[in-house]
Amino acid sequence: MRKINKIIFKLLLIFFVLIPVKAESNIVSTGSPEAKITVKVFSSLTCPACANWHTKIFYKMKKDFIDKGLVRFEHHPFPLDLAALNAEIILRCHVDNIKRFKFLAAIYENQRKWAVGSDINKINDSIKKIGSEINFKKEKMDRCLDSVSAQDEILNLRIEAQKKYKIESTPTIFINEKKYNGKTDYKQFKKAIKKYL
Repeated sequence: MRKINKIIFKLLLIFFVLIPVKAESNIVSTGSPEAKITVKVFSSLTCPACANWHTKIFYKMKKDFIDKGLVRFEHHPFPLDLAALNAEIILRCHVDNIKRFKFLAAIYENQRKWAVGSDINKINDSIKKIGSEINFKKEKMDRCLDSVSAQDEILNLRIEAQKKYKIESTPTIFINEKKYNGKTDYKQFKKAIKKYL
């Protein structure tokens, strides 16, 4: 089943490369639009390194920079498999930014529980269970998962990111359009941000 999911996912990517559809800009972000610094993170919601980065860096960065209006943070989708794509669909299904970030946090915190196995239906149920705990409506989550346009948007954002930023792995982080190659260490990351202040 896992092989089948990967084949379907690859076919979808090939389809959207050959027949490009302009993706709407629906970036999941927090922080002032006027912030001097923009941190972009390209990640897959099933990626353990992405969950690790979010846990070790994001919350400290939020307290030190985002909440003070110094940094705008953008989460960019770069799903590596069908499970990550579906989790991303649920994340973008809702417009409440506070709930979006609660869901993102819960998805990363519970990654080892939901992002396992080969049955995509069971994985979807686990994703929706996390959404329900943040008061996402089941009917809306079901509609979003069935939406071809929601899949189109995310896959096209991934393709556009690949073309523009040459993403080779996740997470890939940019600070004001410059790639950050440092370790997942907040002190080092904080120094990198301060260079732009």
